Amino acid sequence: MIRTLFILLALTLPLQPLHAQSERRLPESRAEMQLSFAPVVRDVAPAVVNVYATRISQQRQSFFGDPFFDQFFGRSPFLERRPQQSQSLGSGVLVTEDGMILTNNHVVEGATDIRVAMSDGREYAVDLVVADSATDLAVLKVRSSEGRVFPTVPFADSDWLEVGDLVLAIGNPFGVGQSVSSGIVSALARTGMGITDYQFFIQTDAAINPGNSGGALVNLDGELVGINTAIFTRSGGSQGIGFAIPANMARVIANAAEEGGEIVRPWLGARLQALDTELARGLGLDTPRGALVAEVAADSPADRAGLASGDVIVSIDGLPVEDPEALDYRLATKPIGSTVQVEFVRGGEMNISDIDVAAAPEDLGNRAEIGGDTRFAGVTAAQLTPALAQEIGLGFSAQGIVIVEVAQGSPAQRLGLRPGDVILSLNGNEIRDIETFQAIASQRPQGWQIVLQRDGRVIRSFVSG
Repeated sequence: MIRTLFILLALTLPLQPLHAQSERRLPESRAEMQLSFAPVVRDVAPAVVNVYATRISQQRQSFFGDPFFDQFFGRSPFLERRPQQSQSLGSGVLVTEDGMILTNNHVVEGATDIRVAMSDGREYAVDLVVADSATDLAVLKVRSSEGRVFPTVPFADSDWLEVGDLVLAIGNPFGVGQSVSSGIVSALARTGMGITDYQFFIQTDAAINPGNSGGALVNLDGELVGINTAIFTRSGGSQGIGFAIPANMARVIANAAEEGGEIVRPWLGARLQALDTELARGLGLDTPRGALVAEVAADSPADRAGLASGDVIVSIDGLPVEDPEALDYRLATKPIGSTVQVEFVRGGEMNISDIDVAAAPEDLGNRAEIGGDTRFAGVTAAQLTPALAQEIGLGFSAQGIVIVEVAQGSPAQRLGLRPGDVILSLNGNEIRDIETFQAIASQRPQGWQIVLQRDGRVIRSFVSG
């Protein structure tokens, strides 16, 4: 019998300061082998909290209170919806003395009430300051602490981690209370896990279980190297394969929370693809490692740095780039306005260039929200820009307008429009700019002939006006 592998979300650990770790060495005596992790735990544990998130959902009542009858009679619109409460348990890490807490976004997503419990038993209500699904990180802030100074875990520079380093995972597995497990760093730069948009994880064999999500992964200096976020399991429990979001990424989200909550991500302006052995050989590379530049947007940071289609980026600031996901991560941890040095291979020769870390250019207000009495009412559309085209998986040369938002319950939603749809033509009129779309979509003809592109497919349909 084949058993399916599941990835279960779990907790990560607090981050560490930016100084290098102490010198690594093997134990040299029996006495050294009997040394304890207790001093590290005493320093770190008070800054690891339990996170309790409450969600209220509206569930329609069943006939006679039994869903069985719904199979025969259907769901009556006259049956009232009753609120149903559910709770999730996770962990978090205090990173500032005034009560800012890092945790996983999936722990608090959709919560109507969030509370945290400190290691000394005190409970506090918290506000959600940042919720970032792209990294699966969230930042909470203690609502009223009465001037209390909270213990914290300093951030480490997670780029200093090496495979084999000892680490401790601290969290609240299965809700049994704060627990500590030890292990080593099993692997670095794990990609392709499908857990977040930024595929770059620390793998550890320290036991991580459900409820640990958002907890701290720390080194023996008591610094935060990662936030525990997922496990790879057959049974629902720890199998010795856990994943943590590196501290350097967590620090970016924490800094954004301190600066007002807005997350501005760097934009390279290059479409990248992974290498295989055959492709690497054709480009003069010994191994299929690096990020192949497939296309460069005009006047983008990549273009200004001199990158071109066919280049293979192999490092950023001296740190290796194994694949496109690694490059995305490396760039995302750099501050806007800084400069990074990239090494790339062109024609079998190594080259070096500086790239400005910049945000994607704004769309300059080229958006339109359709209102009034029309089938397109409730839709917000935007002029395609290179950055927006890349976000929805199109080439930089793509033109036209794209649906970016569809209001719940609106005529546009009933029409079947979805965010990411690219409108190609309406009633035979080619749609290439936002003004044309706004003028035509606001009309009320007897019928609509719609041609749009969705997930790489062209869809043609005719609907009444």
